Amino acid sequence: MKAYLDVVREVLERGTRKPNRTGVDTISTFNHNYEVDLANGFPLLTTKQIAWKNIVVENLWFLSGDTNLRLLQKHGCKFWDPWADERGEVPSAYGNFWRHFPVHEGDRAGFVDQVAWVIEELGRNPMSRRLVISAWAPGNALASKLPPCHCLYVLNVQNDVDGEPRLCLHLTQRSCDVALGVPYNLAGYALLLELFSRFSGIRPGSFAHTLVDAHVYTSKPDGSMADHDHVPGLRVQLARAPRPLPRLVIDPSIRSLDDLGALLSASTEDVLAAFRLEGYDPHPPIAFKVAV
Repeated sequence: MKAYLDVVREVLERGTRKPNRTGVDTISTFNHNYEVDLANGFPLLTTKQIAWKNIVVENLWFLSGDTNLRLLQKHGCKFWDPWADERGEVPSAYGNFWRHFPVHEGDRAGFVDQVAWVIEELGRNPMSRRLVISAWAPGNALASKLPPCHCLYVLNVQNDVDGEPRLCLHLTQRSCDVALGVPYNLAGYALLLELFSRFSGIRPGSFAHTLVDAHVYTSKPDGSMADHDHVPGLRVQLARAPRPLPRLVIDPSIRSLDDLGALLSASTEDVLAAFRLEGYDPHPPIAFKVAV
């Protein structure tokens, strides 16, 4: 994954120290853009092991539109726990606004299912430039404990050199934890691209990613908070040679958004059987402590 490693290098080389809400300093940079072609393999990081189960379950949760952690907890995924209330609710959950974005028309209030609309529009008008799905609802985001970091994505169909359409996806991310978050964001939205491709019948093309504030958490100048320092682990990754990318095989029974519903009650084994990785041979995992 040269594109990811290039981002790591650039942040470490030209980033500047910046405080933030967590109290842990970051090395921060502005505006990175990269693109990966899914024809070259599924973009799951190989310079450290990534938990594929977490990516699959999290995105099924997003696509369900649920705000409760029940699905994640059922499969042993705990990474959203710090932002949930005592009932396991996460009001700023991405899928909530993907599937139930609040709208107001006169005195009437309602919701728009952005995901369903985009899938339908891909069938009606695949060359549309309006295939936008936003997780950023200002009324929620301005008061949220954790407003959406990956705030919106856009689907776009491009014709290749042979004139065959390819479905592409562009993610805009306002806040980007390079060590912990970005590898999961990259693979998670590549999975979404594969799913939208399956639902629309348009072969997947490229995933593109804009990182507004790309940052690496680091220790304080006096050496304190060293347990949150992500720099050493990233340097280990930069010294490792990337390995061939895996191939994603999605169960042929999954043809529409509704087909995902059965997986919400399935076992972890069955969920992973529906989204099988072939040839994933990563380097060993590297632990990074999250700054909450």
